[in-house]
Amino acid sequence: MGLEERLCSVGDVEPGSARRFDLGKRRIAVVRLGDDWYAVGDRCTHQDVSLAEGEVHADSLQIECWKHGSCFSLTDGAPHSLPATKPVEVYDLRVDGDDVYVVLP
Repeated sequence: MGLEERLCSVGDVEPGSARRFDLGKRRIAVVRLGDDWYAVGDRCTHQDVSLAEGEVHADSLQIECWKHGSCFSLTDGAPHSLPATKPVEVYDLRVDGDDVYVVLP
């Protein structure tokens, strides 16, 4: 198991949305869908664009890069549309009361 760090408060991420958080050199996009939380690397693998600024597709559990439309799985980071061909990193999250923790590798 990796290092667990506090990332944010529950209230920092609105339901149905994504928000970027920086931990050192890591950029992490956190997505909140109801009671479910997801965290993926915030850099699109096609270009250095923030995924947290894109649209969240709750029905397919994907986040879309706003610049060129590549969609990435929130569960395994796999790209589901071009132009991206490489996955983004996926992180485990844990909610404890009002705190959201991320597990870093």
